[in-house]
Amino acid sequence: QVRVLESGGGLVQSGGSLRLSCVTSGTIFKDYVMSWYRQAPGKQRELVATINGDSANYADSVKDRFSISRDNTKNTVYLQMNSLKPEDTAVYWCNCKIYGSDLYDYWGQGTQVTVSP
Repeated sequence: QVRVLESGGGLVQSGGSLRLSCVTSGTIFKDYVMSWYRQAPGKQRELVATINGDSANYADSVKDRFSISRDNTKNTVYLQMNSLKPEDTAVYWCNCKIYGSDLYDYWGQGTQVTVSP
């Protein structure tokens, strides 16, 4: 069992920045595929960004504004969010996938990000 814990959400004005952090347990963090998802009220959960090793991918809606990174020495993945917009308001979840003989999928509890106009 891998524990996943997000932090860093909050209230920010439009145009501002926030950094989300996600720390996991486990000893092979460098092999974990880490992602950030979000869900806004009344909308489906969407994939925001993924980092696999050093390779990162982003949703079109956040490209050039958000940046995902990882520190394998701290078992932590970050989501730096710049130029925030009210439409970025959502609950953000950290997801950890471990590919082995099976796919293991772990989620954090979510952190609220609210961007005021």
